[in-house]
Amino acid sequence: MLPMMVLFAACNGSAPVPKPRGYLRTDFPEKNYLAFDTPGFPYSFRYPDYATVEQDRRSYRFAPFWINLQMPAYNATLHLTYQPVRNNLPDLLEDTYKFVYRHVIKADEILETPFRNEAQKTHGFLYEIGGDVASSVQFYMTDSTRHFLRGSLYFMATPNVDSLSPAIVFLTADIRHLMQTLEWRNGKQ
Repeated sequence: MLPMMVLFAACNGSAPVPKPRGYLRTDFPEKNYLAFDTPGFPYSFRYPDYATVEQDRRSYRFAPFWINLQMPAYNATLHLTYQPVRNNLPDLLEDTYKFVYRHVIKADEILETPFRNEAQKTHGFLYEIGGDVASSVQFYMTDSTRHFLRGSLYFMATPNVDSLSPAIVFLTADIRHLMQTLEWRNGKQ
């Protein structure tokens, strides 16, 4: 009887099915923030304590206020580029639009969320770009008269929204916090 049951179970006509690809589980830390308040910089903000601030070495000569927030635990970098506004706001906005919508070929969706903080005189947009794209989160903040800050989140990995989604959601909350705490300084640029 037992051999007959084994034979019947073995010959049920279904082929073996491989297991679906699994992804590593990421444990996220509790949210704690530090102040980026470097003398001489035209802006300040709060950033997560698991990130480190580095000067963008490639652009230091022509853009000394460009920095990168390195997040090695997530193999991610938030590139922050600052430009003074000097009758060039339409050009800066157009550049931002181009950078965001370059992803439209691979993007499933692009969510645009307006942001405004009257007390700090900041406003801008947060762009959440869904799909297997190179930069899944971008933003800009400005006061429309003197300051313009743009940010782009990149992972040093092949774009795969299925595996990166938990980290993207986690880091987007920190980007929102950065935007909410951004303050302009009106010194020389």
